[in-house]
Amino acid sequence: MLRIRGHIGEWPVDLSLELDDEDWARLGARLAAGNPGAPAAPAAEPVDRLWQTAQQLLRSAGQMDGPALLNQLQALAGKRLLVRLRHCAQVRVENGPDAPIYHWAE
Repeated sequence: MLRIRGHIGEWPVDLSLELDDEDWARLGARLAAGNPGAPAAPAAEPVDRLWQTAQQLLRSAGQMDGPALLNQLQALAGKRLLVRLRHCAQVRVENGPDAPIYHWAE
């Protein structure tokens, strides 16, 4: 059993995890590999597909205002993709009269 106690902000945390021998072996293998916090490759794959879909959405449209783009992206995975597009090298964001306008600038 592994017990974690502490605080997240002002909220107290008291968590007990029960690990069987297989779980401990996997945890030990991760620690021995020197990458304890790295996500497994299959977990990252769906996010990359969503990211590619978000880029393709804007690329196909050429440009979209922020609210319209956000509505499209929320249907895919939420606001996180909009923030990621804002910082993408192929995307230029300009201030529109009511909302930012995202341009595919490749």
